[in-house]
Formats: sequence, C-alpha cells, structure tokens
Amino acid sequence: MQKLFEVENAKSLMNEALAWSVMKWLREKKNVRKAADEANAALDRLNESIKKKWNDDVRTAYQALKSSNGQTKHAAADREVSAIAKKVKDADEQAWQARQDAEDTFDKAEKMMSTSLAREGCRKAIYSWERHEDAIRKAEAAIRGKAF
Repeated sequence: MQKLFEVENAKSLMNEALAWSVMKWLREKKNVRKAADEANAALDRLNESIKKKWNDDVRTAYQALKSSNGQTKHAAADREVSAIAKKVKDADEQAWQARQDAEDTFDKAEKMMSTSLAREGCRKAIYSWERHEDAIRKAEAAIRGKAF
C-alpha cells in the first residue's frame, strides 16, 4: 500500500500533540481536526479506488455481506471469494469502529476541555488510521484474489 501524505502528516501532528499544553491545544485544536479529516478523506478515496478494481465476483460477495449483515450462502466454488470479501468487510468494520471511537473521544475532549482526553483522541486516531490501512491492504489483496 502506498503511503499517503495526509495520513503521515496527521500521524506526525498527533504524535507531537501528545505533549502539548492546554494553551497549545486550545490554539491548535482546529488544525488537529483538519489534519484528521484530511487523513480520513485520503484513506477513504484510496479505499474506494482500490475497490473499483475488484472483479465482479469479489464485488458481488462484498455487497452481499454488507446487505445481509454478514450472512451469505454461496456455492463451494464461491467460498474462497466469500472468505476474501468477509475478511475485507471485517477489516472495514474495525477501521470504522476505531474511527468513530477517535471522533467521539475528540468531541468529548472538546466539550470537557480536557487535554488528557484530547491526547487519548490522538492515540485513537492513529490507531484508526492503522486499521484503515490494514483494511486497504486486504482490499488490495482481493484484487489479486488472494487470501491474507
């Protein structure tokens, strides 16, 4: 998977922000949120572009999992494709959950004006991007029709 400038920039900023004072947080919180939004958008674009390269079998299996809440019935020949699609879907869900957790933590930190929660939000944001990158790697492997 290619490294994305927006993600690397946001990770660097988040790691730096772990040591900020309250005053620095108050001055920089908009920049932190903007960097996080840009990283999320870049990952979303890359993920979408990779999934457009999937063959019809993988795309169909993935969509079936999304619409049936993880339950699909396929012929034996389709089991491998279904297993690949399920791993990608599971990774996507983990990335989404981690992203929501980070966003919720940032929202709570802002409401409570808590630098400790803001720092925790930074750690969670980095974790969410790592989960998203993992999901993208699995989506790339699905292009080649390989299990991971």
